[in-house]
Amino acid sequence: MVYPQQLVEVISEVVVGKQEQVELTVICLLAEGHLLIEDVPGTGKTTLARAVAGALNGQWKRIQFTPDLLPADITGTTMLDQKTGAFVFKEGPVFANVVIADEINRASPKTQSALLEVMGERTVTVDGETRGLQPPFMVIATQNPIDMEGTYALPEAQLDRFLMRISLGHLDPLDEVAVIQGHNAGRTVDNLRPVMDVYTLQQMISARSKVTVTEPLARYAVELTGGTRRHPHVRHGASTRATLALVQAARARALLRGYAHATAADVQSLAVPVLAHRLVLTPQAELEGIKPPDVVHQVLRTTPVPETAGSRP
Repeated sequence: MVYPQQLVEVISEVVVGKQEQVELTVICLLAEGHLLIEDVPGTGKTTLARAVAGALNGQWKRIQFTPDLLPADITGTTMLDQKTGAFVFKEGPVFANVVIADEINRASPKTQSALLEVMGERTVTVDGETRGLQPPFMVIATQNPIDMEGTYALPEAQLDRFLMRISLGHLDPLDEVAVIQGHNAGRTVDNLRPVMDVYTLQQMISARSKVTVTEPLARYAVELTGGTRRHPHVRHGASTRATLALVQAARARALLRGYAHATAADVQSLAVPVLAHRLVLTPQAELEGIKPPDVVHQVLRTTPVPETAGSRP
């Protein structure tokens, strides 16, 4: 029997010192969401993305985003078969279980928009014909927030397609030494052993949908997202899609910990990675140096937790 925690353990073999971020990534996978990893170069963004693909015995593909990348390079295109004289569809790299979109903000807005339908509806429409993707399907995108030259900021509609946005940060010295020793011992993402096949993952996703979310907990999630809409520093708050994402992620976190019901603790621990990147702040808030995570933390502090919503580590 394979358990979700085994994915965390295997990925952590190569992504050292980032237990929380690895858990969030697995939660995102179980919740059938997409993940945006935003950090400076050299912190392990692509390593984490490849480790997820390596731990899952499914099909994965990587797209290196560049300014000259075209939408057809992502979704695929219709080509003429010289032998038969018929037009055939050549699948693009999005036809995989895990798609790594490396440096996604280096592609033009037109190319970025090619992922909107894919991420939102799990379908690809080319030349008027719509093709479905085989589940499970997850996009793990990376971007560097510091180097702005030759980049295009992701629009709000694109950001809203990501279930979570996380950052890794630099390792502490002891963990950095462990990474060096692990590379010397051959523990790299290239020889990571798969521990879960696609069928087992689908079973776990089905199990996640059966995790109980009580009516008080659902109201608490609605109050949190509603609090972001009413916050004076927010121009556009979290949408209903964000509320659904928060509840789905809470279910996945409960499943990862072996529980049959989600609680307020699950919602609270996921509020920042699920909600912060969906907020658009007022110009005044940005001038004052206020960040979206600051707003989410404030909403968490000021929103009462229903006693019947429960709590758990």
